[in-house]
Order: sequence, then structure tokens, then C-alpha cells
Amino acid sequence: MRIGKGDNSYQWIDNWAKSPKSDGWAHHGVAITEAGHIIACHQEQTTIQTFDGNGNLLSSWESGLVEAHGITIVKEDATEYLWIADTGKKNLASLSYEKHEDTPQVVKFTLDGQRVMNIQQPDLPIYDSNNYSPTWIAVNEERTGGNGDIWVADGYGASCIHRYDKFGNYISTINGEEGDAGLFNCPHSIFIDTRKSNTELYIADRSNGRVQVYDLEGNFKRVFGSDFFTSPSGFAIHENLMIVAELKARLVILNIDDEPIEYLGSNIEVTEVEGWPNNLNKKGEPVPTAFLRPGKFNSPHGLAVDKDKNLYVAEWLIGGRFTKLKKI
Repeated sequence: MRIGKGDNSYQWIDNWAKSPKSDGWAHHGVAITEAGHIIACHQEQTTIQTFDGNGNLLSSWESGLVEAHGITIVKEDATEYLWIADTGKKNLASLSYEKHEDTPQVVKFTLDGQRVMNIQQPDLPIYDSNNYSPTWIAVNEERTGGNGDIWVADGYGASCIHRYDKFGNYISTINGEEGDAGLFNCPHSIFIDTRKSNTELYIADRSNGRVQVYDLEGNFKRVFGSDFFTSPSGFAIHENLMIVAELKARLVILNIDDEPIEYLGSNIEVTEVEGWPNNLNKKGEPVPTAFLRPGKFNSPHGLAVDKDKNLYVAEWLIGGRFTKLKKI
């Protein structure tokens, strides 16, 4: 099935990843190595899985996390590493999709699962009255001229973003008060954009339906998207285009001026179904949705793009759905 048009056309490849089936509630990101391998998390277990471009499972390892949520790949010298945000809570099928909760954290791994660094909750007054639940990581990589700073989005907790140096030492926090747009409300995903001469931090201010942009010193620069975004959740770029996953059932392609030029798989009406992103049974309990359709998204959560401009999209729902959009 073909979606999009013109230069932004893709072949929709349904059920792309050959992953063990599960009734787990998928809630994860996606990342791609320099070798073109796609990394994601299993729907139920916190097993990190690596696939080739055809969806074949190459390897897997147990992360020991509660929920492997946001996944970011970085390269230091000749070695690639994974940063994973563990929200500390997971809707488990064994608990009738109630949340199991444990210690939230941010962890740096080698690609084969060895722990390299942990970043725990910072000791700040904001956590006297808020939980900590990190959702995403962005790194100002030295290989692209950055200083190695690590930015952590506490999207499901205090709705703020913490900055650390490359050794994990806390530097500062931003929460939206720095600019004219106001407080973040679920800054779900963050992304360091190197397309322009001045590197910028993009923030998916999801529950406010917009994106805020900061410089790498934590200064507010601009806000955009309140006139077209509904629920920005994740970012990817290829060349001068940015692709944004919207939880409410579509992808948005932006040009370098932050203007929308294409919508992919739009299916916003499905978000009005009772129990979305799932369905409800007669007892009011979550069950897998009956409304998945090729060419239409249900709940895009994380995405990544490979060197051939193919997109890989992970959705948030019971059983999960992992789709490849092959560039035409």
C-alpha cells in the first residue's frame, strides 16, 4: 500500500518486525545503528531487540528495566551506545494492564547490553510534590561539534527537562517558564537538531499540542505547531526534513522552516473510540483494538529513519504494531 504523495511517498509494510507475539502493552521508541540495524523493545518484557531492514530478529538481551521507553543512539569515538529512559512504570497484562511501578532511571548501554552509566532522579525541590518518570534522552554529541551534554526529559513526572554534563553531573533544569510559551505539559520527547548552523533542542510539548525550541544553553528560542499539531511524541530527520510522530494517529513531515508539508497515515477519528488506543470489553477492561488498518496509524509513539530514508514507526497499544514505511 502506498501512502503520501510526490517526494514524500512510501510503501506501507505492515507487521514488518518478526518479533515474538505478545499481549503486552507496547510503549517504546526506536533507534537505528550505523550498520542499519533497528533497535526497539519487546511489547511485554523489557527485552531489547535488534532487527535487520527486513524485520528479521538478529539478537535480543534483557535490559533489567521496568519500561524501556525512549531509545537514543550515540557514537563516541568508534563505539555506539544506547541511552534508554526507563519511566519506572509499565502496564502489565499479568496485572490486567494496571501499572507495575519501580525505580525510574536513565541508563547508558553498549549495543550488546552492558551497563555503562546510570542517571538517577536529581535532588531538586520540584520532586517534593512530583514524581520522576523520564521519557527521553538527547545528547549533544561531540562528533557533531557538541560538548557531550545529556538532556533528560521528565515527561511523565514533573514536566521538565534536566541537563547534565557528559559525565552525568547535573547542570540545570528548564520547564517552559524561560520563554513566552509557558510551562511544558508532558515534554515527551526531545531531539537535538543539527540541520542548521546553530544547533537546537526540539521539545515535543505533547499535552500542549506544540513544539518548543531552545538553544543548547537552555534559552528559549521559539514555539510552533499549535495550529496543526495535536500530540507530538517523537522526532526523526533525514536531510532537511523532520518527521514528527503524533500519538493521535499520524506522522507529520516538516520542512526546515518548521512548516508542515505532508501528513502520513492520518486516522484521527480512531482516537475517539472508547478505550483508545485499545478497545474495552464488556467489563470495561482494555483489550486489543479491532480498528488496525494498513495505511492508517492508531497511536504512533516512536520513530526512526535509516540512511535510505525508510521510516520505522512503533505504536502505543496492546500487542504493539511496528510498521516500516519504505521510501519510494
